[in-house]
This record gives sequence, structure tokens and C-alpha cells, in this order.
Amino acid sequence: MAFWVYILRCADASYYTGHTDNLEQRLAQHHAGAFATCYTFMRRPLTLVFTQDWAIREEALAAEQQIKGWSRKKKEAMMQGDWAEVSRLAHSKTPPPSNCVRPEPVEGPKHGTSVHGSTSSPRTDGEAML
Repeated sequence: MAFWVYILRCADASYYTGHTDNLEQRLAQHHAGAFATCYTFMRRPLTLVFTQDWAIREEALAAEQQIKGWSRKKKEAMMQGDWAEVSRLAHSKTPPPSNCVRPEPVEGPKHGTSVHGSTSSPRTDGEAML
């Protein structure tokens, strides 16, 4: 069974990052507005801009949580497959305090990546897990 991390571009140009074990069903739920409390509900229509599959649910969840913590520019570099820019952006920030626990970086496509265009949005705030 595969598990997916996905990024949707919302009508307000923000991004929503999630994970699922049934990508087609989950996308249909987002598009239909199946969950009124979901971040995407009032931000439709939605465009799928990134997917990556993982063999283990915990890996997909960890990747989702890590991506949610990234800047918009870093997410967009990943969506474009520009791993050199992702790395540069990861190192361009002030180092965290020594007692800060940091996740391992998501390196290039591990289990197969599908990247879809559209990256011109000005917002990254408000991404929330359903």
C-alpha cells in the first residue's frame, strides 16, 4: 500500500499540504468540500501541484509535517524539483538554538515524485492538517 503527501494550491493562492493512503478519494473529498472544517473548504477551487508517494504511513506523515514548516519559496523549489535551491533555502536561515530538535531534511524523490506546475502564490499562512 502506498501513502501520499500532496500539496494543493487554493483559489486564494495559498497552499494546503496533506497526506493520505487514497489520493483519488482524498482529492475528491477536497474538491467536493466534504469536510466543512477543512482549510480548503472555503478556498476552492483547488489545484493539485505536488505528490510524492511513500511506502510507510509514518514517513508520509513526517514528510507532511516537515513540508508544512517550510517557507513558501522552499515549497515552490521542491515542487519544481530544484533540490539545490531547497538546500540553499534550508541553510539561509539563522541556525536554531542548540536545544531545538529539527527534522531530517526530505531529500530528492525517494519513492517517486510527480510534480505539477503553478507556483506564483504570495501566501503560505494558514496551512492546517484536516
